[in-house]
Amino acid sequence: MGNNRPNHDQFLAAAQADEPGLRRGRLKIFFGASAGVGKTYSMLEAARIRQREGIDVVAGYAEPHGRKETEALLDGLEQIPFRWVEYKGVKLREFDLDAALARKPQLILVDELAHTNAEGTRHAKRWQDVQELLDVGIDVYTTVNVQHLESQNDVVAQITGEVQRETVPDSVFEQADDVELIDLSADELLKRLGEGRIYKPQQAQLATQKFFRKGNLNALREIALRRTAERVDAQMQAYQRERAIEQVWPAAERILVCISPSTLSQKLVRAAKRMATGLHADWVVAYVETRDSARLPEAKRESVDRTLRLAEELGAETVTLNGDNISAEVLAYARGHNISKIVVGKPQKPRWRELVFGSTVDKLVRESGVIDVYVIHGEHNDTEPRGALNYLRAPERSPASAYAWSALIIAACTFACWVAFSASHIFDLANLIMLYLLGVVIVAMQFGRGPSVMASLLSVVLFDFLFVPPQLTFAVEDTRYIATFAVMLLTGLVISNLTVRTRLQTAAARDRERRTRELYDMSRALASTRGTDTLAHISMKHIADVFDAQVAIALPDANGRLGVGDWGLGIRDSRTAQSPIPNPQSLALNERELSVAQWVYEHNEPAGQGTRTLASSQALYLPLRGARGVVGVLAVRWPEQQPVQFNNAERMRALETFANQTALALERAKLAEEAGRARARSEVEQTRSNLLSAVSHDLRTPLAAITGAASSLLDNEATFAPDTRRELTQSIYSEAERLNRLVGNLLEMTRLQSGTVAARKEWQSVEEVIGAALARLDKALQGREIKTHVPADLPLVPLDAVMMEQVLINLIENALKYTPPGSPIELNAWHMSRREWDGVNEAVG
Repeated sequence: MGNNRPNHDQFLAAAQADEPGLRRGRLKIFFGASAGVGKTYSMLEAARIRQREGIDVVAGYAEPHGRKETEALLDGLEQIPFRWVEYKGVKLREFDLDAALARKPQLILVDELAHTNAEGTRHAKRWQDVQELLDVGIDVYTTVNVQHLESQNDVVAQITGEVQRETVPDSVFEQADDVELIDLSADELLKRLGEGRIYKPQQAQLATQKFFRKGNLNALREIALRRTAERVDAQMQAYQRERAIEQVWPAAERILVCISPSTLSQKLVRAAKRMATGLHADWVVAYVETRDSARLPEAKRESVDRTLRLAEELGAETVTLNGDNISAEVLAYARGHNISKIVVGKPQKPRWRELVFGSTVDKLVRESGVIDVYVIHGEHNDTEPRGALNYLRAPERSPASAYAWSALIIAACTFACWVAFSASHIFDLANLIMLYLLGVVIVAMQFGRGPSVMASLLSVVLFDFLFVPPQLTFAVEDTRYIATFAVMLLTGLVISNLTVRTRLQTAAARDRERRTRELYDMSRALASTRGTDTLAHISMKHIADVFDAQVAIALPDANGRLGVGDWGLGIRDSRTAQSPIPNPQSLALNERELSVAQWVYEHNEPAGQGTRTLASSQALYLPLRGARGVVGVLAVRWPEQQPVQFNNAERMRALETFANQTALALERAKLAEEAGRARARSEVEQTRSNLLSAVSHDLRTPLAAITGAASSLLDNEATFAPDTRRELTQSIYSEAERLNRLVGNLLEMTRLQSGTVAARKEWQSVEEVIGAALARLDKALQGREIKTHVPADLPLVPLDAVMMEQVLINLIENALKYTPPGSPIELNAWHMSRREWDGVNEAVG
């Protein structure tokens, strides 16, 4: 009788999944393929039902879009007043989050989950408002279209030709407690559009030409149905796990393909691919790794790795299971993942071996229950792909020294047995056998399988020759000792075999632990580091250490051309900033290799050694894929004296994991740089806006004076005295000169901000620069006392005389503008050492 109770891990997972529901509200999403399918209407209908059940329901934000039947459902529901936000002179309606939190109903309706809030609100996105409502225990009903899911953005853009700017993270959708699909056929939706029930006639006509085409609507509908089906399937599997239901529920087809080291497995994978395509089913390729797997020849291990890689290329999910009972492991995985069909290959072993040792296929057929088992036969093919490169270590070979040491250890055991046997007859022959078995264990632990087998044989031979009567002969008086010899030999072989297995498993576990630790160390180092160069260097160092290889990272420039920085050719000494120090783990890429990396960057596909593309290259090239595309290329080359390692699927997945971590870190650095540049551009625009606002009055003042004086001269030219006309003319000239300076300053400011101004430094006298500035402002300074203090021993200063003169003019004009009339103006110049200047800066802070 099977045990259907969940294990402790399942109980813990269920408790953790239920725990958030104790303190958070429940989220229900009304999900549709496009606008107009009736999401808001269905949400309001469901809310009215909950209201009749006695639930406190409030409409936080509902958008009926002028549809009378939808507006009618809002009657009788309490509505939170909109929050009006002014943005660029336009008043916008927004959801009032603070009012909703203050009201705190049991259930609140918040339409259009993907909406972007106007500036000035607490959160940038409405889904963040919903998260805050859920955190305080308020249930939320909301609506969203499939094109607004972040993961579907690129797919929808490819189908419709329009990029959705407002998106919702998939995590919000996946964490929803309930998702209700509101479905409508494309014909019915187009009919509603034509009747004006979705958009106004002008908008409807434009929508029909662009987004609302029948093909687009059918494609979006299929995406929405598939996404909902995936969620329902995940909920069904969670239900089965919570209640420990081992029986498979064939609600959807799911295929599991079992592979082995046989070369027939590749044919099996291709056949399963055709089956999965015909059934529109998900499929998984599984390999069960037993204790005997470590003893497989390299060719067999390579065959497994190639088969797993082929399955991944064909779109399958691959998994490696561990256990000695292959059929039990396969069936446990199948029941745990709701597999409906299992595909295996016909056994190639002789019938007598199946009768003696059992058949995995027979066990699967007998114990599969409701799961269908397909047995596929293929022609045997012993041909191996040429140029296949092994990623595993070479098979363990025991050198002659290992066999010599094995003989010495058994000789030492024999000497100990002889001393113990000769000194006292207390030790019987069974005790001596234990000493020999101890020697066999030591040999197996230190030198492997071959020497341990030899040690077992030597132990039996020496035990018979030296200790079994008659001694010093191979004759045996008591035939019962023959059974003793057989048991002793068998026990020695079993012990040596188990010891070697344990040794191999320990080495594999140590290797996995090392990779996991290095990945954690690299992730931690990348998380606390900024700067593309530093991130690339850290990633290179960790990848080179873990995989014992030479590594380079090629990053694109502004034009998309790849290049390798100093950190790709060596380690730069940050203390001296001198040329890179040679690094044996770095990989130099010539023009040919960079062209391979460029191909990988442009096509987003691996290339180089161990692949089917540009296999003659010196290294393996992997694209560094980020969330927004490829951010660079990772190049890895193993030294010639080491076995080149490419075909092991597990190790290659580990390398890809390191590459993914590197890509995310580099993309994070790139996004930070872009954010910094955007912030700088925003500050420049803000400065420019403030500058224009500040000088607008200064520009109007001279223009008004010029206009007034000129109009007076034109209108009353004959009545003005010559002195008055001269005064008006002088005013026009002065104000025009002032206006010219203002415009010149603005132009210089624009040139400075654009970076086109280059200072032409020459050795100048500060006294001459001050004198030139005062001369240009001679008329403006009339009536002011000017005091200048310039030491006679002041040295020449390297500066741009024209630009510095303009700086002084601007400062003096500000002094004239913002100081009382007639007050003196003082200009001082002095010399200060670098140490004194640093002290002043430190004091100022």
